[in-house]
Amino acid sequence: MELYYTFSVLIVLASFFAYLNLRFLKLPGTIGIMIIAMLVSVAIRLLGDSYFPATTKHFFDLIKEFDFNEILMGAMLNFLLFAGALHVNMFDLKEQKVSIMIYSTVSVVLSALIISVLLYYIAPLLGITIPYIFCLVFGTLISPTDPIVVLGVLKEAKVPKRIETKIVGESLFNDGVAVVMFAVVLKMATDPTFDATFGSISWLFIKEGIGGLLLGAVFGFTASKVMKKIDDYKVSVLITLSIVTGGFLVAQALHVSSPLAMVVAGLIIGNYGKKVAMSEVTKDYLGKFWELIDEILNAVLFLFIGFELLLLPDLNKQLLTGFVAIFIVLFSRLTSIVLPWKFFDIFKFFGIKSAYNKGSLMVLVWGGIRGGVSIALVLSMPESEYKNLLLEVTYIVVLFSIVVQGLTVGKLANKVLEKE
Repeated sequence: MELYYTFSVLIVLASFFAYLNLRFLKLPGTIGIMIIAMLVSVAIRLLGDSYFPATTKHFFDLIKEFDFNEILMGAMLNFLLFAGALHVNMFDLKEQKVSIMIYSTVSVVLSALIISVLLYYIAPLLGITIPYIFCLVFGTLISPTDPIVVLGVLKEAKVPKRIETKIVGESLFNDGVAVVMFAVVLKMATDPTFDATFGSISWLFIKEGIGGLLLGAVFGFTASKVMKKIDDYKVSVLITLSIVTGGFLVAQALHVSSPLAMVVAGLIIGNYGKKVAMSEVTKDYLGKFWELIDEILNAVLFLFIGFELLLLPDLNKQLLTGFVAIFIVLFSRLTSIVLPWKFFDIFKFFGIKSAYNKGSLMVLVWGGIRGGVSIALVLSMPESEYKNLLLEVTYIVVLFSIVVQGLTVGKLANKVLEKE
């Protein structure tokens, strides 16, 4: 009942804020909802205790009890990734498969290492001493671009389809890699008994990553074959729902990556399944159903990111560190994208070439938007003297990423398209 009550409040607020944004702010829907939620959070912190203390305390408790990490990483992420992958053209991804594979693996690891080293050496200049292992924890949680945010922002920014596919392709797959990497680094930071050998870490990556891809393929092809036998839009919707909900439980039991499984399942059903198993009516209903799920959950996600401001102890203390971290993260994003691109340049003689030109590379760097995944990961950390510091810095970086990068990536993409 408590969970139902919490979701009811969030849905009511999301719909109200969506209306206010559409009526007055006229910003992209999800960003508008987040900004209004932040303004309400600031008002509550400044005036709540003085004018409506009981309501303020009750709302604080409600937000505090909402396990953002569990809800996002365990439920919402699977729905949103499946919904996003369902509408991605597999042929476009195949053309860029080598680039996407490298940018979603090598670039994520490279970015985490660059961020950790820079933060470790710059933090003392800002009066903060933080062990390298916690700098690496921050690097791993802030490096992945958030597929949910990227999909939502690019769709509303009206980015050209061919550029959108390049950014979304990388974003869909880098999440699974980053979550595994974060789990390993966090265990190294907090569990002295953990034996972090090259073999154990490699096996964990292979098991989680390859296992998730294979599980998603099994789900996707099985569901497509089953739907081909019936071609009924109501049952087809139920089957896809069961893949997301039941698939997460299976992935958890097998200890493989559920985000990767949902991406692969969504891609297969959205391409192969639609082609061989569905009539136009079924395609239409299925597409609209998952588009609606996507919109509702995105609204709730951005609402909660805005209200997360209420849980931060003292954002003012880390404003300078957060501001510096923004430039560190942007620099690492640029470096981790450009270096592999240069690699493609060197090896193009052997037939290895990048699907990205300079223009789309610029959009890829600026379109690397951080969001709820980074916040969920930092919230999942056990209590320590560095958790609040990393939470506040993460929030500042995410806030800049969504508002500044999210509102300008569409204009940049269109400007790049004009020059091509």
